[in-house]
Amino acid sequence: MTTTPARLRSASGAGPRAAISEKTLRTDRWWLQPLLVFLGLGAFVVYGLVRAIMDKYYWAAEEHYLAPFYSPCLTKSCVEGSSHFLGQPIPQLPSWLSPAMIILVLPGGFRLTCYYYRKAYYRSFWLSPPACAVPDGHKTYSGETRFPLIFQNIHRYFFYAAILVGSVLTYDAVLAWHGKDGGIGMGLGTLILAVNAVLIWAYTLGCHSCRNIIGGRLKHFSKHPVRYRAWGLVSKLNAKHQQYAWASLFSVIIADAYVMAVSAGWITDFRFFN
Repeated sequence: MTTTPARLRSASGAGPRAAISEKTLRTDRWWLQPLLVFLGLGAFVVYGLVRAIMDKYYWAAEEHYLAPFYSPCLTKSCVEGSSHFLGQPIPQLPSWLSPAMIILVLPGGFRLTCYYYRKAYYRSFWLSPPACAVPDGHKTYSGETRFPLIFQNIHRYFFYAAILVGSVLTYDAVLAWHGKDGGIGMGLGTLILAVNAVLIWAYTLGCHSCRNIIGGRLKHFSKHPVRYRAWGLVSKLNAKHQQYAWASLFSVIIADAYVMAVSAGWITDFRFFN
């Protein structure tokens, strides 16, 4: 009587598995998506580092535009007029530390621990795994139970911080309706900052943690009609969480880069009126 080698048995014990030498039988370009994600997220990280180190060109005084990467500007190191939200409660920073390095911790932490982004960079940066039906790039797997990945569990707390960030960016977008000659005015930057705030809210409120907070711990939705309606709206955003994650990522770069260009004098803000 012959026995099936252990390496050929299926995990369920249902019988032998075919012995193949290839790492995967997929013939499509399965590597394209993780490559594009790697390039996209890598470009965002590089841009963020450059802007945080730059420490200038973030406040366009005449147009009242504040770059998202420096909002809110809370330190005494901020240029005059840019600390319009809560003033400057944080003391002067060392020359090597910019206000953006303090602010970016909150939205950066929210995106880093986001369920979608975790899947995205696990596959593209760590190859864990790079795609379905493609072997993991690591010999062992411990999930998110060990250091440092165990800290992914604090995503809910970063969600609360993201609510604050979205509120501040909304305030900045409203402030951008300031006219050059006083009163109400609108420039291209006003529109860009407004669209960015909307996409940031769509991404934030579509978060899995938000959906759980609104609809969790309920046995009967019928007894909580308001929460059920809110849960339904959040669920619609959650269904497109991946799309909003990328749209808001690009929108915040575009908004920040536009304000930087206007502040530096590289371009002139196009005004629709006033």
